[in-house]
Amino acid sequence: MKPIHVGLLGLGTVGGGTLTVLRRNKEEISRRAGREIRVVQAAVRDLEKARKYAGDDLSLTGNPEEVVDNPAIDIVVELIGGISPARELVLKAIANGKHVVTANKALIAKHGNEIFAAAQAKGVIVAFEAAVAGGIPIIKAIREGLTANRIEWVAGIINGTCNFILSEMREKGSPFSEVLAEAQAKGYAEADPTFDIEGIDAAHKLTILSAIAFGVPMQFDAAYIEGISRLTKEDIRYAEELGYRIKLLGVTKRKENGIELRVHPTLIPARRLIANVEGVMNAVLVKGDAVGATLYYGAGAGAEPTASAVVADLVDVTRLHTADPHHRVPHLAFQPDQLTDLAVLPMAEVETAYYLRMRAADRPGVLADITRILADLAISIDAMMQKEPAEGEHQADIIMLTHVTQEKNVDAAIARIEALGSIEGRVTLIRMEELKG
Repeated sequence: MKPIHVGLLGLGTVGGGTLTVLRRNKEEISRRAGREIRVVQAAVRDLEKARKYAGDDLSLTGNPEEVVDNPAIDIVVELIGGISPARELVLKAIANGKHVVTANKALIAKHGNEIFAAAQAKGVIVAFEAAVAGGIPIIKAIREGLTANRIEWVAGIINGTCNFILSEMREKGSPFSEVLAEAQAKGYAEADPTFDIEGIDAAHKLTILSAIAFGVPMQFDAAYIEGISRLTKEDIRYAEELGYRIKLLGVTKRKENGIELRVHPTLIPARRLIANVEGVMNAVLVKGDAVGATLYYGAGAGAEPTASAVVADLVDVTRLHTADPHHRVPHLAFQPDQLTDLAVLPMAEVETAYYLRMRAADRPGVLADITRILADLAISIDAMMQKEPAEGEHQADIIMLTHVTQEKNVDAAIARIEALGSIEGRVTLIRMEELKG
């Protein structure tokens, strides 16, 4: 059988890794796919730099339009990232009748609905396993492996940069700014780390997982996003003393009146496996009604881990290249006409437990005032810790863990607590998740 021809848009870290894996495991991949998968053309920014990857059988061009218009190419692999020109190139490839493989989480999270509709109309496949959690096959697990289940919730550590920073802050007791600089020096964080540390990258990935888990359209604009830049080493230490670890967590849950879609720092019991995921590694917990909680762990980024997912998609597309489009696995797990418009719940309606830290005057009656406010708003305290004031100081840190309650109640309580004359500054709020299986 003749080889399937692939065109790459981008030959950087992931593109180079994809080419390396395809060449190194050529025989094994061909045996699985049923035919050879051959990269015949690549669009690159730097032709000279790319020649070290190319070899004699790979045509290079500086114009990505040449790849998407090349009639000899069956599958276009988009690895340039960002929204534009990636969106235009992907849509043009689809219009030309080519299948698409992409690692572009921002593109899928923001424009996936449009892209999947175009692919459906043209009868081609858009595969995007590499867009979430690098080498972990989490898309396939939810979309295919857990297809018998009604997914109840998904919770994941899906940004390695943030996980590295939080791991180092806990391990070394260092402040955020110091560990961020270390992450940048090691190449784990970009010069402008905003997308990672403010939770945007994780929200792109969570949007995709939510859509597949619950059969809803992509709803990135409705996601709640909070990063880790305001976390202090004190909160990480206090959480540890209370038996918790702080992780940047993406959480999506099915509720009676909608779905939760939120990214934020989260206290997780230290005894949970996911709480012990350290460094740049990723992990995703998926709770199904039949299977219970399942955990997926591995490298969330890097040349070859991400290439592993790209090549897996290439094999899938190759196998299904000639199949009836109606017999393929739907892009979002559910048949396109069976997607539901479940609304994303506002944060005020989210229900979870909370960590509250406040700086309070060290005098009688202060704690009674705080607990009275919480009681008035039906917020029950699960645990409390008061730190001794430093020598010469008259304020102490009070840390409270609440039972599950609605966020609007906690917001109202915080407003009233901050208005007390005995409270100095703002109350720190961090959400908590038990993640029971």
